[in-house]
Parts: sequence; structure tokens; C-alpha cells
Amino acid sequence: MATDAGGSAVIDKDGLDALVAVLAGRGRTVIGPTVRDGAIVLAELGSGADLPYGWGVELEAGTYRLRARGDGAAFAHSAGPQSWKTFLHPPRVREWSADRGADGDLVVTEDTGTPPSYAFLGVRPCDLRAIAIQDRVLTGGRHADEAYRGRRERAFLVAVECTEPGATCFCVSMGTGPAAGPGFDLALTEVLDAEGHRFLVRAGSEEGESVLAALPRSPADPATRQAAHERVAEAADRMGRSMPPVDLRTLMRETLTADRWDDVAARCLTCGNCTMVCPTCFCTSTEDVTDLTGDHAERWRHWESCFDLDFSHLASGSVRESPRSRYRQWATHKLGTWFDQFGSSGCVGCGRCIVWCPVGIDITEEAHALHRERERERESRAGRPTGPESPT
Repeated sequence: MATDAGGSAVIDKDGLDALVAVLAGRGRTVIGPTVRDGAIVLAELGSGADLPYGWGVELEAGTYRLRARGDGAAFAHSAGPQSWKTFLHPPRVREWSADRGADGDLVVTEDTGTPPSYAFLGVRPCDLRAIAIQDRVLTGGRHADEAYRGRRERAFLVAVECTEPGATCFCVSMGTGPAAGPGFDLALTEVLDAEGHRFLVRAGSEEGESVLAALPRSPADPATRQAAHERVAEAADRMGRSMPPVDLRTLMRETLTADRWDDVAARCLTCGNCTMVCPTCFCTSTEDVTDLTGDHAERWRHWESCFDLDFSHLASGSVRESPRSRYRQWATHKLGTWFDQFGSSGCVGCGRCIVWCPVGIDITEEAHALHRERERERESRAGRPTGPESPT
């Protein structure tokens, strides 16, 4: 059965299982959400049955808990501890190895080869935007990361629109969701109602159309279209967090000396969790290692964090020695100077940095606090009395 004129169709749970099988049959490693170790994590899927049917999450600053659902939904959960950069921009990669021969000469072998062909099933709209941001960072400009480019060009993206945001989500504030933007090959919207459990599917590329054509499906009926639209629209009204409705780039620039940075520095452990779970943070460093004989050496590239004291180390010492300066660097870059470098914000509103901060620091709360402090200073300069702080 052909898809309708809009390039969309409806599939059921069997169709979702078929989607995994079709993608695997085309030589792709299918990665998607599944339940493991008390969390919903990204891992290789053997079939659609591996998806987290009937599981949701409870999120708060510094808190993540699985909870059983009664409706059997597959994608009614928010972003987990991993993002897709784990696969496109891996945390640790060997770049080359060197061996000393019997004649004393060194033979250097670069680690190359055909990159993996992934199919990502369950890409949230915020993460879809995050992938686009990393595309700009790692493949744009004069210093493209060819390893990233190879993995990215071979990736097939199945987006899933959000119908149930978490308590720490703020994608609406960042303009990244809950509806899927451009960049997907297929986009799913999950619908559960009296008519049954089904998924509205839209194709966003030629390969997406080809995959959709191979699935058992039915035409996209008006009732399913309407239900899907309503659920995404309702999700936009149920965001758990928000950013202040101001130009964040200007806010960051005008509050560099704010007292609020001392408050957050008193709580921040500078552990770097926020940078590790962030879907757009991209910084790396390299490490050279040798074996005990000294005849074999390797160079590894690994993720690095701007919270690391050695991240800004120069001959005279670290540029950013205090927690205040390191948290401020991360926040002002993410929300402000990222625009200067790459033309967009570096934050997509996924809320991972809030959930996985061990002391519950909330980037939206900090932005609101900076905004309030800036407004009080403006009122003070204008000679007007300042009012009490408003809640975040």
C-alpha cells in the first residue's frame, strides 16, 4: 500500500518491529532506547520488542527514576543519560598506533576503515537539533572532523516527536521541540487512544521513503493525524522548565560580573557531568600511551571538559582556576558565545545537565537568577525601588 500524498502513513507495533528488521536487513546497526541498569539507555536493538514499552521516567534536578506506565507506550519518556553523540562522536577513539621494527624504524598506522552504518531509532526533536549543531561544529569550517563526517553521513535518523515532556525539559524555550524539525529520514508520532496503539510516520528523505515503503502500513487517516498533532501541541504546553524570555546571548554578556556566579560556584563540584551528558559539547583531548617495551605506542582521542582544571592550562598555570570561572565559561559559551562561533545556541533544552548534576544545579534557574539580578541593577541605576525576587 502506497503512502498518502503527504508522504506519511500509519504503522502499529508490528510495523515498528518491521522497521527495526528492515533497517538491520539493509546492513545498519539499529540503536534505540531500551531499559538497562535502572535507566532508559541507548543500545543496539535486536527487535522492536527491546524498546521500553510501558516505561516512563520521573525527572528532577539531580534525580532520575524509572516508573512503570499502564499504557504500554514505547516512547513516553524523556531524554536519558546518553545522547547520540556517544555514537557519532565517541568518548574514546584510537587515532593511530606506532611500532618499532627490528631495524629501529617506526611504522605508524592510522586507524581508518569504513565507519559504522547506524540507524538511530527514537531521536528526540531536541537531539535532532543537537545533531545538526554538532554537524555545524565538526564538519563546518576549515577544520572538519573527517571521522565524525564519515559516521554522520552513514547514519539514518528516525525521530520521535515528544508527547510527554519531562519535568526538566525546556525545548520550547530553545525552539527545538517538541515537534520534529528538519534533518530526519523518518519521523514517528506515537498515539494511544480508544482507536488503538499506533504511530504516524512521515518520510523526510528519499531513503526514508524507501524504508517506509517496505513496512506494513495503512494510509494516514485524519483522526490519527489530528490526534498526533494534538498530543505534540499539548506537550508544548507542559514543559517542566523554561528560560527567561530574553535574548540569552545578551544576558550572558551583560552579567559576567554578577554575584550569582558566586552562588552557583559554592555548589558546583566541577565534576563535568553536565558536559559529558550534553548532546552538543564536543571538546576533546589526546593521550599518548606506550607499552612496557617502548616499541609500541598509541594515540587516543577522548572527551574533555571545560570543568577540568587542566583544560585551560598554559605554561603559567590554569587560566580558569576557580569553580566560578569554569561554570561561567560553560554557561556563557553554551547560551551566548556559541552564537559567535557557530551561529546558534549550544543548548537544545533537553535538560540532561539538570538531571545528571549531582548537586542539582539547574541552568534554567541560573539564567532566571541572572536575569533578575540584571533587572535589579537596571532599576537601581534608574533610581527606582527594586521589588522582591520573583520565583523562577
